[in-house]
Amino acid sequence: MIIRIDQRSEEPLYLQIRGQIIAAIATGELVPGASLPSVRALASDLGINLHTVNKAYAVLRDEGYVLMRGRSGAYIADPCEADRADRAQIELAKMEDELFELALAHRARGGSWGEFLECAQVQAARAYGAGERPGAQEPGAASHAENANVDRALSSEPAYQGGVS
Repeated sequence: MIIRIDQRSEEPLYLQIRGQIIAAIATGELVPGASLPSVRALASDLGINLHTVNKAYAVLRDEGYVLMRGRSGAYIADPCEADRADRAQIELAKMEDELFELALAHRARGGSWGEFLECAQVQAARAYGAGERPGAQEPGAASHAENANVDRALSSEPAYQGGVS
């Protein structure tokens, strides 16, 4: 895995590192149990302060992506382990809150429901691979409720009928 940082970016360096490691996990480039470079080695390779790398690893650990094993270093966590599954539920709730905030901001700028769903669908396609739907990799992997949510999103049918529209 190659990590590239942009010193001119407004995004903090530790978040750039975090984002690239998460992307590598999502694409299968990094698998559960794979070790990450030591903090010192990665900082040296990138030409940055080791505290910056340490902060990126700490954030990844706190979010459940990475396990820290003392002097053995950092390893990619297995999302199927019981304690990681609990963390995944917490992160899912945070993601839902962030999506809600994005939807509100889009609506406040005059954006439509359909535009928001279209943008979300495009970004999900980027994350999962063009043309794939969540759970498409494994037959029957997605629950009936997940399939209903995807179908509803694709049809732009509102999931919530109450309140002000």
